Amino acid sequence: MTLNLCVLTPNRIVWDSEVKEIIISTNSGQIGILPNHAPIATAVDIGILRIRLNDQWLTMALMGGFARIGNNEITVLVNDAEKGSDIDPQEAQQTLEIAEANLSKAEGKRQTIESNLALRRARTRVEAINTIS
Repeated sequence: MTLNLCVLTPNRIVWDSEVKEIIISTNSGQIGILPNHAPIATAVDIGILRIRLNDQWLTMALMGGFARIGNNEITVLVNDAEKGSDIDPQEAQQTLEIAEANLSKAEGKRQTIESNLALRRARTRVEAINTIS
C-alpha cells in the first residue's frame, strides 16, 4: 500500500507521486506517516522531509508551511522546498557561512530574528544534502 505525496510551493509542484512512507518536521517535532494514517492537519517547520520509495530514502528541505494528511493522501504546502539532490553543496555551505556571519553582526531584535531564520534555512539545506539514507 502506498501514499500519494504532493509537495507544493507558491511557484511550482516540487513532488507529486506515490511513496511508501514519509517523516516530516512539524512545529511539535517529527512525525512519521505510513499508509492508513489518521487524518490530521499540522504546521510544517523549517526542516527535512524524508521520503521512502521502496528501499530508498530521499530528502527534501522544507521552509515552513502546512500539511494535510487523510485517505492515504498527503498535501504539503510550503513557502519553499528543494530536493536534497538538487542543492549545490558548495553554494549551500557558502550560504550557511554567510548566515552565521550575519547573525554575529546582527543588531537589534528584528535583525537577530531575521538572521536566525536565515541560519535555520541554510542549515536545513546543508542537512538535506548530508543526510545519509
